[in-house]
Amino acid sequence: MKRILFVILGWMFVVIAMIGVVLPILPTTPFLIVALFCFARSSKRCHQMLLNNRFFGEGLRDWENNKIVKRKIKIRATCLIVLTFSLSIWMLYPKLQLDLMLFALMTVLLFFIWRLPQETV
Repeated sequence: MKRILFVILGWMFVVIAMIGVVLPILPTTPFLIVALFCFARSSKRCHQMLLNNRFFGEGLRDWENNKIVKRKIKIRATCLIVLTFSLSIWMLYPKLQLDLMLFALMTVLLFFIWRLPQETV
């Protein structure tokens, strides 16, 4: 029963992460890390599927093995976050309160991304 629950939760977090790919407010990576955790306890096949994914497998392997996020991934995430949030702010202009809320959320996301441990060069 516990195994089935972890598989269901893992897939739920994968779906939420995929929604986060297109919604700037919803971060993708934390949900994929939680899905990886769930699959590690329930399904070797699903766990390997995430680790071998061509888009985010490398980052998940780095996290699982070393608890680091590579600098190039942080830079990509930063560019994507700034681009999507800027687009959202531009579309909502001149609704100042929403613009400020989005800007604050973007700042918090970037702060947490850059606080994650990264590889030492």
